[in-house]
Amino acid sequence: MIPRYAPEDLAALFSDESRLAAMLEVELLATEAMERTGIAPHGTAAALRAAAPVVDADFVRAVDEREAVTRHDTAAFVDVVQRSMGIPDASWVHHGLTSSDVVDTALAVQLTRALDVLIDDAHRLVAALAARARATIDIPVVGRTHGMFAEPTTFGAKFALFCLQASRDEARLARAREGIAVGKLSGAVGTYSAIDPAIEAYVCAALGLTPVPATQVLARDRHAEVLYACATAAATVEAFATEVRLLSRSEVGEVAEPFAEGQKGSSAMPHKRNPVVAERLCGLARVIRGYLIPGLEDISLWHERDISHSSVERVVLPDSIQLTGFVLRSATTLVTGLELDPERAREHLDVTSLGLVYSQSVLLALVATGMSRDDAYRIVQRAAATAIKERRAFREVLEADPEAVLDDATLNRAFDLDRVLANRGRFLDALEGLV
Repeated sequence: MIPRYAPEDLAALFSDESRLAAMLEVELLATEAMERTGIAPHGTAAALRAAAPVVDADFVRAVDEREAVTRHDTAAFVDVVQRSMGIPDASWVHHGLTSSDVVDTALAVQLTRALDVLIDDAHRLVAALAARARATIDIPVVGRTHGMFAEPTTFGAKFALFCLQASRDEARLARAREGIAVGKLSGAVGTYSAIDPAIEAYVCAALGLTPVPATQVLARDRHAEVLYACATAAATVEAFATEVRLLSRSEVGEVAEPFAEGQKGSSAMPHKRNPVVAERLCGLARVIRGYLIPGLEDISLWHERDISHSSVERVVLPDSIQLTGFVLRSATTLVTGLELDPERAREHLDVTSLGLVYSQSVLLALVATGMSRDDAYRIVQRAAATAIKERRAFREVLEADPEAVLDDATLNRAFDLDRVLANRGRFLDALEGLV
């Protein structure tokens, strides 16, 4: 992952040092379990932990150099660990284990820690959206369908619906964490032929993982679920960012991204204030979504194991998680700082729309007089077309139409914004208990 989009805390979790440190901890815990079960001599585990190497840049370099010889990363890791310990007890390192025991279990540790971070990030986004929903529930804005004026809604309703979706993303991330918080130390093809199941149980308990049956590798549907949770979270951010982009357009102007002191919108045109954050979020969501397909394809491996998934996961898992953290945090900042223009929004409702946003209300009012729905529809449709063509207020056209048999009181009610939005509180009711 390029540093531009890599949050430091998440990047650190997927550094070579972090990966090899997790693998070393699996090996050391396995020796503790072997001693506890009477397989390894008393004192072995303490001696190994005391002699364990520091996993730093020099250690990583030594493993890389050894891998150039072994052409096997885990074998190189074990060789360097045993050599750096420099004691006879080092022969107990990796005793009865296969590479995937260590690699998969260590990866599960990395992923659970990373998902804990993403769950917190997602919760902060939910909280930010909920706060904006509550603060703006009474600010009216034109609702649009197919990009066209439809009926009135409120900014708060928009924020609330995105909040509910982000909350579902948070729940999906939590389920993905539960699914990936598993480990296996069951040896070649997963039959415990050279290792006691009690060792797996001990190591997993110490790491906060659940031991599960496996082939030589953990089933990859678990990892695909992580990628799916990342992709859906990014898709929600993309949906919100798309709304920001659409409402930011010059001819709409109902919202604007926060603009910092000294910021420049364009290198050539000083007047520009482009929605660059929202555009960036839409672009990165495409990348995260693209990583899901390789993750799904990793589910199907040959027999008890192959390594066609390994090279894929070295890229897609760290990148997806780091990018997801980046977009969740950027989205939270965007939500918090998004500037609304209630006056422009009201202008679109009252003037630009010509009052056409109340067409359904007029339709239903005519039906209530006993008119057939089709006849009422044609009258309203004709009046709307005239209003658009002549740029006249919709109500004015209706009042001049002898077939639109509605008195002033009925029209007042049909064009009453407060009546249309009377149930907006239900959006806030749905947020109860989220934050």
